[in-house]
Amino acid sequence: MPASTDISTDLDDITFLGRLSEALSQRIEEQTRPLFDEAGITVPVRSCSLLTALVDAGEASAADLARALGQSHQLVVQKCPALLRLGLITQHADPADARRKIFRLTDAGRDQLARIDAYSVRISEVYRALFEEVGDVHGAILKALNALADKPLSERIKE
Repeated sequence: MPASTDISTDLDDITFLGRLSEALSQRIEEQTRPLFDEAGITVPVRSCSLLTALVDAGEASAADLARALGQSHQLVVQKCPALLRLGLITQHADPADARRKIFRLTDAGRDQLARIDAYSVRISEVYRALFEEVGDVHGAILKALNALADKPLSERIKE
């Protein structure tokens, strides 16, 4: 069943800003999957940055990847089984600490990253056209994230 194109009226309420941001993320993910399929990209949409971080690192633990991505260790660990099943990464024990798992990109993972890079060029143009229509969403989100990092809501509510 396709997702509704209507925005729920509760999202019009400014107090639901977080939920609205999640709705945008979900909409983008839903609309990206068919484009990935057309481009031969099998990587889960929300795992592309993990592969990019892994290629930059060469090999890394889940904790290393979490730090590089600014994500929780748990989220990175949750993404890894699908990437392992798809044959995009390998996992081996750290010789210095058997409890620690080290991940490495496979040739198939490198191929997927090349496909993602080609896709990124095309989708960047699509986003630029969208921003001409609705305003620079990317810039606004970055500005909001930085402002909240500088001064969290807990400080702002006291003003």
